[in-house]
Amino acid sequence: GMRPDVWLGFKKRFGISRVAEFYGASEGNVAFANLMNRDCTVGMTSAEVALVEYDVDNDEIVRDAAGHCVRVKEGEPGLLLGKITQDTVFEGYTDPEATEKKVIRSALEPDDAWFNSGDLMRTVDVGFTLGYPHYQFVDRVGDTYRWKSENVSTNEVGEIINGFDQIKFCNVFGVEIPGADGRAGMAAVTLQDGVVELDLEAFSTFLQSSLPPYAVPLFVRIQPDIDVTGTFKMVKGDLRKQAYDVRSFEDPVFALLPGAKDYAQFDVAMLEKIEAQDAGF
Repeated sequence: GMRPDVWLGFKKRFGISRVAEFYGASEGNVAFANLMNRDCTVGMTSAEVALVEYDVDNDEIVRDAAGHCVRVKEGEPGLLLGKITQDTVFEGYTDPEATEKKVIRSALEPDDAWFNSGDLMRTVDVGFTLGYPHYQFVDRVGDTYRWKSENVSTNEVGEIINGFDQIKFCNVFGVEIPGADGRAGMAAVTLQDGVVELDLEAFSTFLQSSLPPYAVPLFVRIQPDIDVTGTFKMVKGDLRKQAYDVRSFEDPVFALLPGAKDYAQFDVAMLEKIEAQDAGF
């Protein structure tokens, strides 16, 4: 679970020469291992896998006119599928219906079957690796959102935000804006120990110079702590529901409104303008 944004810094700080990264799921039929000690990658696999196009807006796999999945181009994010064979079996769950939901049939050829990992990955160039492609985790399906006709990975945006020296942790997710297509970005952040107030001007400049315009979060919520699961995954459900409705919580929220250069304090008056579709989005 070593994130690419902290990988090199972590190795340097603690004098680590090898990161034994791997990827897999208890029910999955494929696994990756970083056997060649390459940076910022989950490694390679001997199983047959495919990265296919995924429609973030409609939460579904893209299929062509023939009904087959569409492989992504080299380096582009795609949904990871693992081919189900005699050697790479998917045994499934105790519930047959739940098992069938994880199987993608006639994906690339008639009557083939693939395990749907639910994860977006990309191939990465890590140099000579004996012909084995190496992969990098991008995001969980459902965490990626679409804004300004572009797909935005919460993981990738979070990696950038974590690079700002006043931020300790961040949790990025998409929120709806009435009258606007897709979902706008929002980040819940906690500040580094000793930081009392976020430098909004410096933070705005940092994000706008580090991210494409469509990926810059429009809302930032400052929390005392970030909720995580028992396996240290960020909890997003309640944050998505609350979004930027400052009437439902006490944490301060800052917004980058249309035409603005820097983040500014977000209040009920601004919220009401958004709800009335009068905020310029």
